[in-house]
Amino acid sequence: MQPSMLAGWLILAAFSSLGCASTSLHESTGEYVDDSVITTKVKTALLRCPLVSGMDVHVETFKNRVQLSGFVDEMKQVEQAITLTREVAGVGLVENRMSLK
Repeated sequence: MQPSMLAGWLILAAFSSLGCASTSLHESTGEYVDDSVITTKVKTALLRCPLVSGMDVHVETFKNRVQLSGFVDEMKQVEQAITLTREVAGVGLVENRMSLK
């Protein structure tokens, strides 16, 4: 292979791998999958808890930061949802955006 063709292939390979790279506003494919797993585990924990109405709490995860939103009946539910979320492996930070009905 000629040196110029080899250089072209190396440049192409470098640019194609950038599509999988993470930025402050965009997750890599691996980060997206990890966040999806965290979201699923948090949602499952909320649905299993009789105190928290898991159907009323929305869970979004971006780069291990979990945001809880929605409407709950009492402050105990907010506190329990935050506690359950913090117990999930991989959760880095919990943002509470839940409101009382």
